[in-house]
Amino acid sequence: MNQRLLSLDIFRGMTIFFMIVVNTPGTWDYVYAPLRHASWDGCTPTDLVFPFFMFIVGVSMSISYSGAVTKGQAFWRQKAVTRGLTIVLIGILLNWFPFYTKSLTELRIFGVLQRIGLAFLVAALLITVVRKTTMWWLVALLLSLYTGVLMLAGEGALTLEGNLVRTIDLWLLGESHMYKGYGLPFDPEGLLSTVPAIGTVLLGYITGLQVQSQPSKAKLVRWLLILGPSLAGAAILLHFLGLPINKPIWSSSYVLFTGGLAMAFLAFLLWVIDIRQWSNWATVFKPFGLNPLVSYILSGLFVKTAFLVDISGKNAYQWIYSNVFQPGFGNYLGSFLFAIIYTMFIWFFAWMLYRKGTIIKV
Repeated sequence: MNQRLLSLDIFRGMTIFFMIVVNTPGTWDYVYAPLRHASWDGCTPTDLVFPFFMFIVGVSMSISYSGAVTKGQAFWRQKAVTRGLTIVLIGILLNWFPFYTKSLTELRIFGVLQRIGLAFLVAALLITVVRKTTMWWLVALLLSLYTGVLMLAGEGALTLEGNLVRTIDLWLLGESHMYKGYGLPFDPEGLLSTVPAIGTVLLGYITGLQVQSQPSKAKLVRWLLILGPSLAGAAILLHFLGLPINKPIWSSSYVLFTGGLAMAFLAFLLWVIDIRQWSNWATVFKPFGLNPLVSYILSGLFVKTAFLVDISGKNAYQWIYSNVFQPGFGNYLGSFLFAIIYTMFIWFFAWMLYRKGTIIKV
């Protein structure tokens, strides 16, 4: 089990590493194409980061649940609700930080941490009432219902302007509490699109059950390499049949595509680290893997703090890029190297926790 947990820690650590890199370029004006999200339909490497993390949450949940089951389901449910709501609250506070510069009337309610918290909470409760043998049916039901509800919007149901995710958030929250990065109020972590994200977590949970029950690592890798590409292939077929792979609305085909790729990548790590015993290269990712959410939260706090520091008419974030990285490495490479160096800066704090054997569970 420990060997498998190492693979999971490395997978989680690599995901957090890439998540911070894609979130913190020196400037958004110069970002290499693979480090950008698809504008709407489609999938870039960057679009894999968030669902991979959600998938890993599910794998980890299967291990945590098996360990907590002796204390009873009531204990697990209380733990799930407490942890889920804590993550949601931290996400809201991070959106609000540094508090005195942002009015509550303009506070964005949803976000990455909020989605993680809500999806974890609901998935954790579902696994206590749904049999393991029917978990696939639950995922299919969630994705089918979500797609059906989306289509109720009629023509334009899968467009930026007409999707029901946006409509519900506008009605529930109002545009002042929504993300504006698409040129109009639309939140890619909206309430309705959290439903298929729960499906992503449950795919990870199903995978985790297989990880624990399969004594042969070679057979486990074969299972993942058969199922993963099969799910991704089905998603590509759905994409061309009219249900596009789309991260902003977290389409059902997106769940299958990213979940399938996550399985395939986990199979690769299991083969490399557990079967071939090639693990030295991966230990650099372990500090992030052991304290993922703390690392992600720190990365956001430091960026927001840097925005508050004025240096010659620019905030510290802009000043460092334009006076250090851009002159030395040019626009695109400088922006990329800024992200790498910043990520390693956050990694140092994760490494300090790792060195002390400290794991902070948010």
